[in-house]
Amino acid sequence: MTLETFGIFIAAGAAIGFCMGCTGIGGGSLMMPVLLFMGIPSQVAVGTDLLYASITKCSAVVSHQRQRNIDWKTVAFLLLGSIPASLLTLFVLRHLQAEGDISDALITRSLGALLVLTAVTLIFRARLYRWANAHGSFLLRHATTLSVLTGLFLGICVTLSSVGAGVIGTALLMLIYAQYPSRHIVGTDIAHAVPLTFVAGSGHMFMGGIDWFLLCALLIGSVPAVYFGASMARRMPDKLLRGVLTVILLGMGLHYLWPL
Repeated sequence: MTLETFGIFIAAGAAIGFCMGCTGIGGGSLMMPVLLFMGIPSQVAVGTDLLYASITKCSAVVSHQRQRNIDWKTVAFLLLGSIPASLLTLFVLRHLQAEGDISDALITRSLGALLVLTAVTLIFRARLYRWANAHGSFLLRHATTLSVLTGLFLGICVTLSSVGAGVIGTALLMLIYAQYPSRHIVGTDIAHAVPLTFVAGSGHMFMGGIDWFLLCALLIGSVPAVYFGASMARRMPDKLLRGVLTVILLGMGLHYLWPL
């Protein structure tokens, strides 16, 4: 990686970090398409983004734990589904690795589907929460089973594409635990995302799917940018930014599902 390329990836990390800080929209859904657009092989992009997510979210876990925003029992149920699902997905990817085209197609199509799902979740979020509030007692009675199933779903999605642990994970938890304060949902989702992305990222690392220079560049750019974006959030047109990002995610998702 040349010095110029290193600088470009620092700038890309900074731009995505700023968007994350302003809007809270997950880094995976923004980072993965950017990495693919910049010519990073799909498996390297996924593995690098997963370890990036694991590292960047560690400080958020510490912060949420200090504020007692994490329900560790729910985290355990999520991990009960997500870690086995992640390991199984890594096993499948390992066997497909020799057939590079099949593996790449699986990753990019999964990315496309999850980007579309992320955009749809953002569009219909208010309606989904109203439905969850109306069916709260039923969902709460089956919360344990639903949490394990949610973890299983996220384990597959995150390991395949690095997308899902942010917007989708938070939305699913808010449906199951509609009576919980949003800060507890966010803290629990982040606490679950750290071990999941670490396990999935480590699996990709052993398959040769990590670019350490790229990872360093993204961290250098994004970590300060996230804090700057968060400090600027009150001054930014949040609804407009979320709307623009939703349209972009939907467009990119459709592109990866049905490439021209």
